[in-house]
Amino acid sequence: MHISRLLTTSSPRLTSPGQPDKHLAGLAMSIHLRAHAFAANPLRGLAGSASAAAAVSSSAAADALRSLLDGADAAAHHHLSKVLPFRRGRPLTRSSDPPAPSPSSSSPAPPPSWRLAWLPPSRVPGVPSDVFVFLGSHGSDGDGEEAAAYWAVDVSEIEGARFGGAGDGSAFVDLRTLMVAADWRDKDAMGELAIAGHARALLEWHSTAKFCGACGAKAVPTEAGTRKQCSNESCKKRIYPRVDPVVIMLVVDKENDRVLLSRQSRFVPRMWSCLAGFIEPGESLEEAVRRETWEETGIEVGQVIYHSSQPWPGNRVFLCPFIFQ
Repeated sequence: MHISRLLTTSSPRLTSPGQPDKHLAGLAMSIHLRAHAFAANPLRGLAGSASAAAAVSSSAAADALRSLLDGADAAAHHHLSKVLPFRRGRPLTRSSDPPAPSPSSSSPAPPPSWRLAWLPPSRVPGVPSDVFVFLGSHGSDGDGEEAAAYWAVDVSEIEGARFGGAGDGSAFVDLRTLMVAADWRDKDAMGELAIAGHARALLEWHSTAKFCGACGAKAVPTEAGTRKQCSNESCKKRIYPRVDPVVIMLVVDKENDRVLLSRQSRFVPRMWSCLAGFIEPGESLEEAVRRETWEETGIEVGQVIYHSSQPWPGNRVFLCPFIFQ
């Protein structure tokens, strides 16, 4: 159940469609961020760059991973293999306490800094190689950074296993918590958040897409976990990760300086959100914006302005944000 509310930013009836509104266009520009959370994944931005040629291929990375899981010496390979464990959708992270403020400082102590806790394959024992998911790689650079291949694996079913060292600040942390705790000015922190979002989306797809949608046979991972294929020899359908587009919108009542937000019964007190909904077959983005707003609030909207797009971890969601009046 949704409850809607108009909140003053400094009438439920909003203006009808017309010429482009300078106020809304200015608002769209003023809140445009340089990058969204979970976007700008550094492992996915190598195409066409100087690092692309030196990056580790998925086949070479998979061969090295299988060898390392079988107990081979890591020195026998020309790149590092790094694994990010997930438990119930939460990545393994490690926090480091920030430096304590000086006694004369009146500023509050900054929060702990979180980073993804990458492990060598030897720290994830007893897991078959075909359940690891390849996230990407990078080549060596002139700054001394070694080439590396990055993997994710779901360890939810491994009971009693401990990942990370005792007392090293390691914990499985929800991605929303990491998003809120991240310093959005820190490019490295936001890059790791994007990697974790990509990893969770792939792992969740693997956990749900277990059978072929054409014949019902078992679907098996292939190409280092980046896609699946039907195991039925007479079918062999290729199966790729699915993405469901969603519109999310901020309704602006410019005459009364208000915006329309909603909340669900499961929300914590004082938590509100923008309206959002899935796009239906045969529907444009703008039509989805108007339909969802009407269905959830009974309000007809006017001019619709596209803002940007954003990947979202889990549930195969891809967000298309809008601002409208």
